[in-house]
Order: sequence, then C-alpha cells, then structure tokens
Amino acid sequence: MQLNTVIFDIDGLLLDSEPLWSEAAAEVFTAYNILLSEKQYLSSTGLRTKEFVDLWFEHFKIDKSFCRKAEMEIVDLVLSKIKTRGKILSGVPYIFDFFYSRNFKIGLATSSPQSLIDLVINIAKLGKYIQATASAEDLIYGKPNPQVYLNCAEKLNSSPLQCLCFEDSFNGMLAAKSARMKCVVVPNPIQSKEKRWAAADLSLSSLLNFGELHLNILNG
Repeated sequence: MQLNTVIFDIDGLLLDSEPLWSEAAAEVFTAYNILLSEKQYLSSTGLRTKEFVDLWFEHFKIDKSFCRKAEMEIVDLVLSKIKTRGKILSGVPYIFDFFYSRNFKIGLATSSPQSLIDLVINIAKLGKYIQATASAEDLIYGKPNPQVYLNCAEKLNSSPLQCLCFEDSFNGMLAAKSARMKCVVVPNPIQSKEKRWAAADLSLSSLLNFGELHLNILNG
C-alpha cells in the first residue's frame, strides 16, 4: 500500500519538552528522595507518566500509594513549564508543510495527556494540519504497545500499512513497528549512535533532513 498518512509523536520530536519533563520529575521526586541519573531518565522516555512514576517508585522502594499524587504533580508542573518555556523544534513547520502539501492525512499519537496535545497544537499553530489525535493516557497499555498508534490510524480512517510514523524514543519506535507502520526516528543526539535504531525504517538527525527521496524509498 502507498503511504497516505503520517502520525507524529510529540515530546522530544515536535517539542523540546524532554528537559522540562526531566526537570519536573526531578522536582517532584525530591520529596521522595529519588535522584535519577541521565541514563536512568533516558531509559524510561516514551513511557506514560504513571508508568514512569511506577517504575522508579518500585526501583527505589517507595510506597506505591503515593504514585497517583506524584504523577499528577509532574503533569501539572510540565504543563506550566511548557506554557512559559516550551520550544517548538526547528523542523516542525517544514515537516508539516511537507506532508500537508502532498495531501497526507496527519495525526498525533503520544503517551502524554490530551491537555498537553491541545497545548502543543496551540503553541505550534498546528490546527490546520491535524485531523486526529490519540493519547495513551487512559489506555490499558502505553507505548511500546501499539494501541495508541492503531487508535490514531482508525480515527484517520487509514490502514496501518498506509501510515508513516515519526518518533524520537525507542519505546515509541517499537509501538509504531508493532502497529505494522513505517517508522522514521529522530533520536536524542546522545543516543543517536546506538545500534537499536536499526529497527526503524529510517533514522535522521533532524526533521529538516527528511525529503522527497526518503518518502519515495519508504513507499518502495
């Protein structure tokens, strides 16, 4: 099938929000005497906030009854930080115009809550491009489970085989591939040389580097 649909992740791909998530988690976790290394934090990118909190509370043997409170505090803090300091990455206007001009259906699929999706659409002025959004927040399983991508494709009335996904995290890449979709990854520069990205259909250093030749190759 020819590709006619593109679905984007948000955090770390469209929005330089990973540092803000890291800050928020660090601030909230301080109350529980949790200090994550950069390696530990990066290992859990792409997870939903509740899974992120549960993972590290279990690792540091913190009472799980506090998980929900910590989760909500992190999300509220991140939204506040994004409103004041959120930066849309440089390749975003280009990549949305690229697919919009080729009549692709365009969606967003993220582990983040709907409130963050709406905020980013507003900040990045993506309203005219987006035809569907999907959040894994309330799903039984988040990424790397493919359900959030399948839900977005269904909303767009597209077969998974017609979908191209853009991701920055390993868990997100696994979700897209498990959904039987093509996947382009734009990893964090710190992780870009890791061999695990070979599972993607294409790995780039920036959204700005994607072009017609890449699309033709992916359509194969």
